[in-house]
Amino acid sequence: MLDIKFVRDNPDIVKQNIKNKFQEEKLPLVDQVLALDKENREAITRASDLRAQRNALSKQVGMLMGQAKKDPSKLQEAEAVKAQVKAQAEELAALEAKEGELEEEIRKIMMVLPNIIDPSVPIGPDDSCNVEVARFGEPVTPDFEIPYHTEIMERFDGIDMDAAGRVSGNGFYYLMGDIARLHEAVLAYARDFMIDKGFTFCIPPFMIRSNVVTGVMSFAEMDAMMYKIEGEDLYLIGTSEHSMIGKFIDQILPEEKLPQTLTSYSPCFRKEKGAHGIEERGVYRIHQFEKQEMIVVCKPEESMDWYEKMWRYSVELFRSMDIPVRQLECCSGDLADLKVKSCDIEAWSPRQQKYFEVCSCSNLGDAQARRLKIRVKGESGRNYLPHTLNNTVVAPPRMLIALLENNLQADGSVKIPAALRPYMGGKDVIVPKH
Repeated sequence: MLDIKFVRDNPDIVKQNIKNKFQEEKLPLVDQVLALDKENREAITRASDLRAQRNALSKQVGMLMGQAKKDPSKLQEAEAVKAQVKAQAEELAALEAKEGELEEEIRKIMMVLPNIIDPSVPIGPDDSCNVEVARFGEPVTPDFEIPYHTEIMERFDGIDMDAAGRVSGNGFYYLMGDIARLHEAVLAYARDFMIDKGFTFCIPPFMIRSNVVTGVMSFAEMDAMMYKIEGEDLYLIGTSEHSMIGKFIDQILPEEKLPQTLTSYSPCFRKEKGAHGIEERGVYRIHQFEKQEMIVVCKPEESMDWYEKMWRYSVELFRSMDIPVRQLECCSGDLADLKVKSCDIEAWSPRQQKYFEVCSCSNLGDAQARRLKIRVKGESGRNYLPHTLNNTVVAPPRMLIALLENNLQADGSVKIPAALRPYMGGKDVIVPKH
């Protein structure tokens, strides 16, 4: 969310940013919110004047009432001033109510105006305009056919989507045996990988209140993603970033406690609205999965350095499991409204002969901090808003696809990368049952 002072001082920048994000339907909102802001400031000024006048008149009433003890004619004058005070009190009450209404209207508009994107972000309407920045590792295509990922898992008796469909419906799965163990090995390795980078491990709440939801994401994202608990002011989290950033709601953090670097495990729950293509069957796009996340809360001047570090951690992690990846810079139209800059890390799929998204790293500037009222007390004693960042460490369903495809052998076995072997009981390969 933008600062209303910034919008007031830079309306043309805000409008150009809206155009850069291809959200022209929001352009009228800028003039609308400025008009409301002007009206609100005028109401605040008038209310302040009335309070000052009321104080002066109240003192005058007291003085006149004191004089009325000796001069009864002053009583009538005092009553006239009292009537004036009453009339002003009624006007003041109306102004205060108006202030509340105007502030709510302003907040509603400010919540949907997109954050100012970084100048380095490529301009484009959708993800087709995302830009490949770099590749890490050599994509390999074996000389044997690679089955669809669920077929690979079925050879190990490692997945049962039919049973999950009977129990929960589409978009769920049972993982079993070596595949389930590999899933947990990836999560455990990712946890320890981030701890070794100096991040603090955390398991957060898996449900959050509505004020946290609206603090961490846009309304459009919330509607497309979140499951609400019926009859409760609680939502199931779509990623642990939601509750991890929410951890700091309404807090003033000492500057010496920055940066806050956290890595969190959680299950994730997502509606995943809309139809999906053939490559999004299986465990690619599902309603429930588990994930290891990294979150940073830092000084504004340090956020771009952390952004660079965080996506590089993802590259290092995937390369340690023998998976080729590339970094893809997200264009303006592909950025969620709160994001300043974002990139995807995509893993190589030998079966599809292309890359697919496995991580998303984002710098949200001070947008979440402003919404959640997270502040930092600086050395000078002045409070300021920190910047927040997040990045996927691993989401094993998609990670499993990349891991299985890139480590599948001609005989149907799957090689276990050296980094995962301690978490797989020392196994260097798993062998299919069929």
